[in-house]
Amino acid sequence: MEAEELAVPGAWRFTPPVFPDARGAFAAPFQGGPFTAAVGHPLTVAQANTSVSRRGVLRGIHYADVPPGQAKYVHCVAGAVLDVVVDIRVGSPTYGRWDAARLDPGSMAAVYLSEGLGHAFLALEDGTVTSYLCSTPYDPSAEHGVDPLDPALGLPWTDHVDAADLVLSDKDRAAPTLATARAAGALPTIEACRARVAELRA
Repeated sequence: MEAEELAVPGAWRFTPPVFPDARGAFAAPFQGGPFTAAVGHPLTVAQANTSVSRRGVLRGIHYADVPPGQAKYVHCVAGAVLDVVVDIRVGSPTYGRWDAARLDPGSMAAVYLSEGLGHAFLALEDGTVTSYLCSTPYDPSAEHGVDPLDPALGLPWTDHVDAADLVLSDKDRAAPTLATARAAGALPTIEACRARVAELRA
């Protein structure tokens, strides 16, 4: 299992070995030992989510209040996604920076994002199935969003899908820009996120 930290600290891409044979292929997209070695603590799984999307579906940018936050381990079971992590942690040296990774069944790669980071993904093919392990259960009162089309972020959706073909939920389309969310005091702070990670590593 290869682990690579992304340009946003607190996010990693994990790429397992893939073993093809006459039947198809096998891989283990999540492995506890390599995960803990890279991140510094085990992944507690409280919920597993699966989404099915047609090409052009854009989900996010989503995040949860910290503490406790919600870390996610994301991989693509069918089709392909552009998975994007955004640093929305106020006070972070990389605040506003993002990184992206293509996830598909060919590579079997996965992306992990720690508590306090923003997450979004774009389905690149019809019938895309995305699965993600979550460290805490879904709590609607603690779940928030940032506009994935915020021009200040400049996320690369239209490098892959025409703007007219993007499909967003009403909730995601109405989400505030990053600047508006920050002004409202709705974003996590880097101090709270660091404290949460230190607690997990203790």
